[in-house]
Amino acid sequence: MDTSFPREDYLPTLSHKREPCPSTGTSLLPRDHLIWSIFNTIYMNFCCLGFVALTFSVKARDRKVVGDVEAAQHFSSKARCYNGLATVGSVVLPLLLAALVITGVIHLSKLAQESVGFFTYQLGGSDEEDK
Repeated sequence: MDTSFPREDYLPTLSHKREPCPSTGTSLLPRDHLIWSIFNTIYMNFCCLGFVALTFSVKARDRKVVGDVEAAQHFSSKARCYNGLATVGSVVLPLLLAALVITGVIHLSKLAQESVGFFTYQLGGSDEEDK
């Protein structure tokens, strides 16, 4: 009994190059976006979207190995979508937060300057009235 997994006779032969389909010009096998998903999971796991993308990438790779191209394409598109959301969320939100902090600091510095001017005027005005 052969218990080795995966069995060599059931695996389709895959080359490292993606060959274009002659009728449409697109590739036969969809991309699984696994490296992008791993990067998002480890470095930019915004709201666990990187982990969800990694799950769909692994599913896409499994379906591609089995030979189910339609399911692999479906999981690949979901992985790409979640990877895009994780990347945008992890890049845009910190930039937005930094812009809000900078705007707040500028506003507070102007407010502090105005309040210092107000208090010096009040103190200066009361000293002149006493004379």
